[in-house]
Amino acid sequence: MTHPLVLQLRFTRSEFIRGIKGVTEKEASKRFLPMNCISWNIGHLAWQEQRYFLSYGLGISLFPEIEKSHAYGAPASTPSLKEMLVAWKQITLAADPFLETLTSKKLAQNVISNGNEIQRTYGNLIQRTIYHYWYHLGENMAIRQRFGHTELPQFVGSIDTKAPYQPE
Repeated sequence: MTHPLVLQLRFTRSEFIRGIKGVTEKEASKRFLPMNCISWNIGHLAWQEQRYFLSYGLGISLFPEIEKSHAYGAPASTPSLKEMLVAWKQITLAADPFLETLTSKKLAQNVISNGNEIQRTYGNLIQRTIYHYWYHLGENMAIRQRFGHTELPQFVGSIDTKAPYQPE
């Protein structure tokens, strides 16, 4: 059975993608300083999922270039929306089997990376990722408002049906 925290991550991912529907390639690569552009935000969250769930969890990296171009503190850039979505989709799809293995016991364990223990648990990594998505989802909505987009998604989508509270 999928852990409830993983279900919340998946819902958060779906809300993030819902928040960029209708954005054009040109819009996605436009920066309103000091913010990053929407396509960079997508690549940045792909970087985080790759690092936390593929690199730490499985010891693999599908897109090594994202580790340099979209890591925390990486220089701003204006990548292709299409390319970032392809990377994000492949990374999240590859991360899902690892996420399916997580139990409450595993979520409470510290992460081991390259033989070294990291002072964060897998549960903390999922929470950090969820909150990071919501941060950039809000930023993306602000960018879309700057473009004059109307009828944007408001508040949280169908959480009651797609990701209701579930006890462990």
